Amino acid sequence: MASLNPPVCDFGWKAPDFNLPGVDGRHWSLEEVKGVNGTLVMFICNHCPYVQAIRERLVADVRALREFGINAVAISSNDAVTYPEDSFEKMAEVAREFHFPFPYLFDESQQVAKAYGAVCTPDFFGFNAHLELQYRGRFDNQGRSMTPVENPTRDLFNAMKQIAETGRGPAEQVPSIGCSIKWREPAE
Repeated sequence: MASLNPPVCDFGWKAPDFNLPGVDGRHWSLEEVKGVNGTLVMFICNHCPYVQAIRERLVADVRALREFGINAVAISSNDAVTYPEDSFEKMAEVAREFHFPFPYLFDESQQVAKAYGAVCTPDFFGFNAHLELQYRGRFDNQGRSMTPVENPTRDLFNAMKQIAETGRGPAEQVPSIGCSIKWREPAE
């Protein structure tokens, strides 16, 4: 399992639209998940140890960000044939188990991940109210350790709160780290 870091934030880059099925039985577009003060688009999956290490704290932070007018959506783009733990059915199970307070969508064609330039799980894209990219960094300084660090940095939460309050993300951002997105083999 290779660890990857996404590129640095391209401030002002506009969020591509999408229309994807959610584990709640409906389709979601970017406009439907957009928050009044910002939107967090997260590329995650079920099997990645980096995602597993932050899942409960991520749920808590997303709930807290709602108070600032930030909405969130999670997208899984992994090849579910090669990685059955990331199948749509398993996604629904994980969303129920961890009480996801955000739509959890399946990007089976992987076109949305490609449009966003997502490279790993987790990969966070924090947009302001105008859907302009303001954050592309890590969740916090814990990484994939299941043992909590003393005084975690809460990079994602603090950046999204700043975006809600000012429309701008922090100038200094530490890239996320995670497992590579599991791309499907091209058809021959």
